[in-house]
Amino acid sequence: MGKNKFVFIPAGSVTTPQGFVASGITAGLKVSGKPDMAMVGSTVPANFAGAFTSCKFAAAPVILDRERVLQQDRIRAVIINSGNANACTGKPGYENAVKMCEIAAREMKIKPEEVLVSSTGRIGVQLPMSIIESGIVKAVAALSADGGPVAANAIMTTDTRPKATAVEVELSGGKVKIGGMTKGAGMIAPRMNVPHATMLCYITTDAAIDNKLLAQFAGNGADSSFNCINIDGDMSTNDTLILMANGLSGISVKAGTEDAEIFYAALLALMQQLAQEMVKDGEGVTKFVTINVKNAASASDAHKCAYAVSNSLLCKTAWFGCDPNWGRVIAAIGYSGADFKPENVKLDYNDRPVVRDAMDAGTPEKELAQLLKERDFTVNIDLGAGDADFTMWTNDITYEYVKINAEYHT
Repeated sequence: MGKNKFVFIPAGSVTTPQGFVASGITAGLKVSGKPDMAMVGSTVPANFAGAFTSCKFAAAPVILDRERVLQQDRIRAVIINSGNANACTGKPGYENAVKMCEIAAREMKIKPEEVLVSSTGRIGVQLPMSIIESGIVKAVAALSADGGPVAANAIMTTDTRPKATAVEVELSGGKVKIGGMTKGAGMIAPRMNVPHATMLCYITTDAAIDNKLLAQFAGNGADSSFNCINIDGDMSTNDTLILMANGLSGISVKAGTEDAEIFYAALLALMQQLAQEMVKDGEGVTKFVTINVKNAASASDAHKCAYAVSNSLLCKTAWFGCDPNWGRVIAAIGYSGADFKPENVKLDYNDRPVVRDAMDAGTPEKELAQLLKERDFTVNIDLGAGDADFTMWTNDITYEYVKINAEYHT
């Protein structure tokens, strides 16, 4: 398996680890008639952790899940609907989120508090509970160890393709598996916290891991994956990451051990792949752009700089037009709030020098324009102010992005 001690599993999903089941069905929430409800379950109680949006208008499912992460030791399932966010719906919305858990628990013959809930879609509309109830009944009946792929399809909104993967990890006691699925193509600039269109992510493992360590993995992993992407600068009311560990492999991962380091490396690789796939499938996206900031005065400065460039509409539209207009990048660096001396900053596109000594580095514009015609390219920024680094993944903004969001049903 190489020095990383893990391999990606072809066609892997949330049901690749032992003891996990999933389903994806059409409840009737979407006008399009496409699948709109999914479920992920464990055949035995699973330890769990979660990370959620830091938006103050957090949706009802997020509020409920935050409570359960703090109050519950184990869960058995997550019920997910797309097409309606159940956000900004007040007390009735929260009660409906609770009701979704109760219906799922009734059908699975488990306790309501053993169920989490997620929603994505239009904000400010109450859930049609008759449709929701019949959908949950169908989703529970359809649960299957082969249901990972259809579940990944059912949670999509403006996504063009499902996003799922899995890895197998070699630990000292044997092999464990980690599976995951995510959705999100717009309204993506997560800044998720451990408790304390939308990004939803569900990760499963058959390793035995306690909730405290899972929370550490979820928080650190989110900071180095989903919190490093920026599609359009808009944070959702519903961003959710749920990590479940049911222990059916019989192999434990303990804090402070080499196994914990190996497991986390595999988990992070899976999370980063899912995060990058979200950017590549962003609404109308034609470019995948890596922004590397190095030698910043502090970690905060590195993040400020990368985020400013990734969030600049002028940069993102220039990338769409294959225009090497580096003045837009420099301007974003300049207003980012990072501390540096302009004459020390170096800017490269891939390995081609763009800016040196606060001036044009002399690389012919035609060369830079040709480079920006590639689907993937990198913006390298050296602030020359310290030793802190940060990487973000972002994209261009296109005519299609405006069309999708102008026509999104309201």
